Amino acid sequence: MAPIIESTFVSAMSEPAIIDDLRRALAADARLAPLAEARLVPLPGCGVAHEHVVAEGGTIEGVPAILRVPCVSQWGMAPAAQLAYEAAAFARAAPSGVTPRFIGTLPVQAGLPMGALAVEYIKGAKPLLPRALARLAASLARIHALAVPPPEARAPLLVHDDPIAETLKAIREQAAFMREAGLAAPATAAIRAELATAEASAMTARPAPVLTLTGSDTHPGNFLLEKGGRAVFVDLEKALYGNPAVDLAHATLYTSTMWDPDCAQRLASAEVRDFYAAYSAAAPALAAAIKPWVRPLRRLVWLRTLTWCVRWRVLSRQRGGWSKDRLDPAHVAHIERTVADYVSPERIAAIRDGLDHEGDLFPS
Repeated sequence: MAPIIESTFVSAMSEPAIIDDLRRALAADARLAPLAEARLVPLPGCGVAHEHVVAEGGTIEGVPAILRVPCVSQWGMAPAAQLAYEAAAFARAAPSGVTPRFIGTLPVQAGLPMGALAVEYIKGAKPLLPRALARLAASLARIHALAVPPPEARAPLLVHDDPIAETLKAIREQAAFMREAGLAAPATAAIRAELATAEASAMTARPAPVLTLTGSDTHPGNFLLEKGGRAVFVDLEKALYGNPAVDLAHATLYTSTMWDPDCAQRLASAEVRDFYAAYSAAAPALAAAIKPWVRPLRRLVWLRTLTWCVRWRVLSRQRGGWSKDRLDPAHVAHIERTVADYVSPERIAAIRDGLDHEGDLFPS
């Protein structure tokens, strides 16, 4: 896995430049040319790594399209590799029926230094929590049920067959930014204590490995609920072959459910258990297989998110793809408030205490 650092390949395009460059690139692409005639409308406040542009009225073979324009590689990949990775992720997940269909790519070129992807535009609303949790669990079960290809056919997607080691690797890389992040001393001490505990746990025996396609960034804001009831997971930038318990944790931890302002909600312990029960009902055999992984990976996923926030505090002050200057000011303000909450000593202490006393989440 490439180091989780800011890529030197970044895009900081203004909205008019994005539209003009996309239209020229679409017109020159034999498959995607019909989208060049559509009304291209940027969507504000939709993440930190991509710009999103809807092709209103434009379709490819009857499929409405949205353009995902990468602005930074969160895994430090070169532009062409990043584009191929995302294309493969959308294509691999599509048979689940709960992710956008992959339409095509615009290659790296002048005006699009990281290229762009065209995927199905999903018209839906952010999930209302906790009411929508069972739908999210059912969709994750469908993604996890997809057949895993043989080892030689898994590339370019990453394979995390040891989720503890791989998650710890990401945590270490992100924790390296703590000295510059301006954290309160108790927060720094708590994070270092959690990291030490995680390092110690990495030396113990592992449960039997479980490998499925996973979304990895499965916080509730990355789902859209259609009127028919389908919960669609729309952000496959970080999809990989790994342990599905990572996805379940990332869907329900406080640092996930409070991330997106359109669906932010703190879950009660009983509501988290209901989510795991819904997943177990949808995928009983898989739930039984990952049961030993649930508690250790919830703690590691929280620490991964916490140290991502540490890194954000540092990199967002710099120029380039992570820069706050390229994001909508209201979006930046929300991220900063949320990150400040997550890294506060009081919040860290509360989450640690909750994880300590969480108990078994899957029904017996």
